[in-house]
Amino acid sequence: MHTSTRGSGCREIAVTQNPAPPAEQAPSAGQAQQARAAEVQGLEIVARTQGQLVRRRFFRHRGALAGITGLLFIVILAFSSIGVGAVPGWWDKSPTATGAKIEDGRPSLDLAPSFVDGDGLSWGEHPFGQDDIGVDYFAKTMRGAQQSLVIALIVGLAATTIGTTVGALAGYFRGWLESLLMRLTDLVITIPVLVIAAVLGRTVGNQGIIALALVLALVMWTSLARLIRGEFLSLREKEFVEAARALGASSRRIIFRHILPNTVGIIVVGATLLTAQAILLEAALSFLGLGVRPPDTSLGLLISEYQSAFATRPWLFWWPGLFIVAIALCVNFIGDGLRDAFDPRQGRVRS
Repeated sequence: MHTSTRGSGCREIAVTQNPAPPAEQAPSAGQAQQARAAEVQGLEIVARTQGQLVRRRFFRHRGALAGITGLLFIVILAFSSIGVGAVPGWWDKSPTATGAKIEDGRPSLDLAPSFVDGDGLSWGEHPFGQDDIGVDYFAKTMRGAQQSLVIALIVGLAATTIGTTVGALAGYFRGWLESLLMRLTDLVITIPVLVIAAVLGRTVGNQGIIALALVLALVMWTSLARLIRGEFLSLREKEFVEAARALGASSRRIIFRHILPNTVGIIVVGATLLTAQAILLEAALSFLGLGVRPPDTSLGLLISEYQSAFATRPWLFWWPGLFIVAIALCVNFIGDGLRDAFDPRQGRVRS
């Protein structure tokens, strides 16, 4: 209540009431229905971010979990067994040291349990056998797996970076820049990847695996670039991008703060698929003698060197082939899990 006085004999009383607190906004029909269902079932509604939903979907994907488990096992086995550089491993044999052949170089690995006349999961002295000159084939295969994994990782990162950059620039700026970049993409697509990689690989194959990996990345970015371009063309017309542009945001800020985070799903899935393709492409080039060169080795080169021994000593062909297939399958399973996790059509995950 507020009281005021005017003049000497006139008194005015002004009464003001405190405003009533605003009424709470009634929940929508959908929210009320969800609350009633949760109350009946005794459940608690927990809000989740997009990242939490993606992680939950991914770790519920059995194929992805199997792929991660298998890939981690191969990586740990390859790099811990024979070591890296000056860091020694737990395996006492070198991928280059020769020795006397034992039992004609046959594998000593025995996976048969004792109740079927086996040695009960015995590792032996040369689990993968020995090659023609007595080199331990387990150490040699682990060295090849190391090189193939490093090449695949570099190719995946480099090709993803190139494809994302080209697709983002073409999709956002459009005009002459889009025409130029897309014609370049079409030109690379029209020539078979294996042919380009073979020509370039023959040129830089003696310069190490990093140079070879970068060459492979130069011919493997096209599919991801087209996907990123299509996504940018769609997102650049959305309301949140128009609002950012109206507020004076620069093109750089719009690309990196508003559009690019919404394409993370496509980029991550594309990177895993490119990594799996790099494993197979490197194996094909090394098999043809256009990839990794001796005295170094890779899984594809091991298959190429011992392809003639398939009938007489098949273990020299089996082990590198098995690792190539296992690595490619694991990476593909991980890519499938990421694709399903980022796909919004998978529906809401219950608490």
